[in-house]
Amino acid sequence: MGSAILPEDKQDLLQRPIVVTLVTLMPDMHPQANPVWFSWDGDYIWVNSAKGRQKDKNMRRQSKVTILSVDPNNPYRYLEVRGEVVEITEEGAIDHINFLSQRYRGQPDYYASMPDRRGKEQRVIYKIKPIKFI
Repeated sequence: MGSAILPEDKQDLLQRPIVVTLVTLMPDMHPQANPVWFSWDGDYIWVNSAKGRQKDKNMRRQSKVTILSVDPNNPYRYLEVRGEVVEITEEGAIDHINFLSQRYRGQPDYYASMPDRRGKEQRVIYKIKPIKFI
């Protein structure tokens, strides 16, 4: 079950600003699930985090991930995306987290509500290639 083609009736689950669940693998191969903001460009899912966090370590070690997007209006309607991290970069990461902050909070400066963290963490972008949509 599942396909490399995003079902038309579920496209909104990647287009809307839904907090998705990102599942990565710990060193002992147990799954770790984190709520994350994301963006979708029609080909790739982009996730942003701070360097050194557990999900960052997990994705650097094991590129296979799963993203679960649940419709906030109907929890029985969801999209599971199995994918692979194909690029990890710091380039453009601050712009990306500010874009996500605007998208999710309506605030263009991610660090405006937590100025004590500004300049104290290195932001990283993960480019995820969907392999299968379920």
